[in-house]
Amino acid sequence: MFPQDLLVEAEALLAASRARGWHIATAESCTGGLIAGLLTAIGGSSDVVDGGAVTYSNAAKSRMLGVPPAMIAEHGAVSEEVARAMAEGAQRTAGVELAIAVTGIAGPGGGTETKPVGLVWFGLASPSGVIAESRVFPGDRTAVRMATVRYALGLLAQALDTGRRFA
Repeated sequence: MFPQDLLVEAEALLAASRARGWHIATAESCTGGLIAGLLTAIGGSSDVVDGGAVTYSNAAKSRMLGVPPAMIAEHGAVSEEVARAMAEGAQRTAGVELAIAVTGIAGPGGGTETKPVGLVWFGLASPSGVIAESRVFPGDRTAVRMATVRYALGLLAQALDTGRRFA
């Protein structure tokens, strides 16, 4: 299901998290659970991966992660503010050290001039705080989703100071 190189990187990420005694949660919109799926494809991952929330709708982002509906209305679901709030909500809800959140427009439709297809916002909550950054990935829906998974893995690795950045 996942490319071998991603499985190898996920295994290294889990080992680094295990070595630090850190746990991971995911909050996923445009990837629909693929990040959690990749991490849990590795045997023994349950000692690191706490869980994940697929919050595809705006209502789910609010209900499951505590993202204020007013924030979504003001900035849109695909925004820095919402990605940060999703990561914070996942970290708080799961009680973990690391939480990765993704919200984006995988296509083929849904894009606008200011928010094109392929735009993904990432939020990462760690003991150091919360960061957010965006990328615009080329390709079809599958390519955008897989690039998002790969980039999210790189952000998690960076937070664990593995010295590797996969994206």
